[in-house]
Amino acid sequence: MRTVQALSAALLTLTVAAAPAAADASPSPSQDGTPAPTRAGTSFRTATEIEQGQSATASGSTGDYLYWSFPADTGQRPTVEARVKLPQTHGSQTWQIDVYDGLRRRQACRYGAQTRTAAAGTSSVELACVLRTVRAWSEPWANDPLPGTYYIRLTATGVATADLGLPVGSEVRVDSKDIGGSAAVDGSLAEPLVPGVATKPEEEPEDAAVLAGLEPEDGWASGWWSDRWVWTAAGGILAALAGVGGYALTRGTGRPSRIPPGA
Repeated sequence: MRTVQALSAALLTLTVAAAPAAADASPSPSQDGTPAPTRAGTSFRTATEIEQGQSATASGSTGDYLYWSFPADTGQRPTVEARVKLPQTHGSQTWQIDVYDGLRRRQACRYGAQTRTAAAGTSSVELACVLRTVRAWSEPWANDPLPGTYYIRLTATGVATADLGLPVGSEVRVDSKDIGGSAAVDGSLAEPLVPGVATKPEEEPEDAAVLAGLEPEDGWASGWWSDRWVWTAAGGILAALAGVGGYALTRGTGRPSRIPPGA
């Protein structure tokens, strides 16, 4: 009975310890009151920066390339959603959303409607792309998503000539799910893949400006903590309890009273 009580207390303690990590999983909007962007860039270099949990809007023309960028850190699984408001009169159009990492490598979507065709007269079209979990480290030949800046490109890929140049409105939003220790790997990048990090002089102070102005709320690779530590501690405690319980069950009750001490 004591062993069961100790086991229950240990599991309750671990649950309480893991609660703060779960509470931090959902990204929150900007806390400094920064208004949401109302424009989009036209290339990677001019991409408009947005924060996770923040919706950005932009006006453009059918046939334009619209670019945004956002930061994503280790253990996050970003979800990019876009909505395009189409003109009242238009032909059939195919819209597509692409996501690129800090090395401008196109990242595949695990699931989501990355490409959709809007029939003639449709008022809007919605797109979504759920990326793979961002890894802390990867082999040079792999195409795994790594921490740093990510780029969103929204464009129409199939448009009739008569529809080119028609005004459209767009809205994009990025949210992430914190996967936690299950996605942890043994290794990390020296620097996140953000614009300008390779050209930043080493003699410059740590707060020297780089081309990317946004980063995760708690900084890149924010601390050594991971819920993997919780489950490692849980395994150690359970192993210790199992050892104590096994010893208590197998040691017996001692020398029987019917046997004299000298026997």
